[in-house]
Amino acid sequence: MSSAAITPGQEVPIPEFKQIMGHPAPLWMLFMAEFWERFAFYGIRWALVLYIVAQFHDGSATGQGSANALYGSYLAMVYAAALFGGYVADKVIGYQRSILLGAVFMATGLFMIAYPNQDIFNFGLATIIVGNGLFKPNISSMVGKLYSIADTRRDSAFTIFYMGINIGGMVAPIFTQLLAQKVFNTGDTPAYKVVFIAAGVGMIISLIWFAIGRRMLKGIGAPAENAQSMVKVFYVALGALFTIPVFWYVLSLGANVLANILYTLFVILSVLLIIEGLRIGKVARDKVIAMLLIFVFNVLFFMFFEQAGSSFTFLTANIVNRNAFGFEIPIAWYQSVNSLAIIGFAPIIAALWVFLGKRNLNPSIPFKFGLGLIGNGLAFGFLMFALTKLIDDKNMIPFYPMILVYMIQSIGELCLSPIGLSMVTKLAPPRLVGLGMGGWFLCTGIGNNLSGIFAAHVSGATGLSVQSALDGYTFGFYALVGAGVFLLVISPIMQKLLHGVK
Repeated sequence: MSSAAITPGQEVPIPEFKQIMGHPAPLWMLFMAEFWERFAFYGIRWALVLYIVAQFHDGSATGQGSANALYGSYLAMVYAAALFGGYVADKVIGYQRSILLGAVFMATGLFMIAYPNQDIFNFGLATIIVGNGLFKPNISSMVGKLYSIADTRRDSAFTIFYMGINIGGMVAPIFTQLLAQKVFNTGDTPAYKVVFIAAGVGMIISLIWFAIGRRMLKGIGAPAENAQSMVKVFYVALGALFTIPVFWYVLSLGANVLANILYTLFVILSVLLIIEGLRIGKVARDKVIAMLLIFVFNVLFFMFFEQAGSSFTFLTANIVNRNAFGFEIPIAWYQSVNSLAIIGFAPIIAALWVFLGKRNLNPSIPFKFGLGLIGNGLAFGFLMFALTKLIDDKNMIPFYPMILVYMIQSIGELCLSPIGLSMVTKLAPPRLVGLGMGGWFLCTGIGNNLSGIFAAHVSGATGLSVQSALDGYTFGFYALVGAGVFLLVISPIMQKLLHGVK
């Protein structure tokens, strides 16, 4: 690889890296750093809404709605904070230092939520939000910086990176559930604080791994030569500390108020990106417009996909007969199915894109997104079938429909999420790749906030029921499939805005 190749948003020319399994060696270092960060993130995901109901609502089903809304708001701000984290990396301290600082805040927040006090719990969530905002968009951007814009391995690299996310996501729920219920459990309720502490330890491992391994990057993502001073890092850390109470306050405002804040942020982000695109020229402007349109479809995808951590959790706990051949499948293990499916299907999908690309048949980015939306919709269609045709006399469905639902969703996810990460590094203006990646996560956050609102509606005032689940998931099916088909139809038009970007 020529050392003269420059990727959009690249501060330095791409060095010559040692190649491992057909990809630059630093990809695998980033893979493992992301594995441990996702271990921490997904390690608490299965437990959060259950813990909120058990700890702060005395186990009453009437707390499901507020637990769903809080979870959606937390998750939304986790991703929305990436907007600011991307800007900090682009303009202030560089990608590497942003990742390290974010890891410190995330680990701190994970240990905080282990303390059984709602105010401290919410402050812990706010601290995780700040840390994830600094960490998540920037490590994803680093993957794109290892490849030139014309390198056909980019989509494959992001799919491999996505496998790192999902290996962590697969292992974490199983491991933390075993710790909580089999090792440290002293009663009927899992030892949730053990879940949160184990996740905090995982985040510390991610921090140490990246701190040691970043020398492999050969300057990729390091601050510019005129910005090497640690003073800026101190000011960013101080600013992050003052931001934590802001996120804590926004959490207390509720999901509906948060939705308006997120919409406003999206408008501001869109204006900044379009202005930069206009400054560069017509092609850059068109690429930004296409990227923003796809962002909107991303919102819809995650509005329904993220039911996994909210309404799907209560569905699994209360309406799914988890007995499989004499063994009761733990609730947490269901959340590993998505990641396990991603691990299994990711190499196949990645190879498929490469195979089609070599024959000039690789589907366009909008077409892949349409397939992702339809895949997510088909999962809800299967839930409709299960809740009408497989319900027993106890108003329960068998253990396997939820497993199949997660698997179907995973195939849709593979057509959308890793492609979206790669898309941003191709379409965002060169000086604002980090901000563009933050925009991707902001839209994911908007979808997640809507997922909490939707899940709260499905649970209602008295908790999830078969009928309320059926009504909500039927709406999800038609919304997703309709949007997916629409995107397939208009994909040739949108492809013109991409100006040859595949």
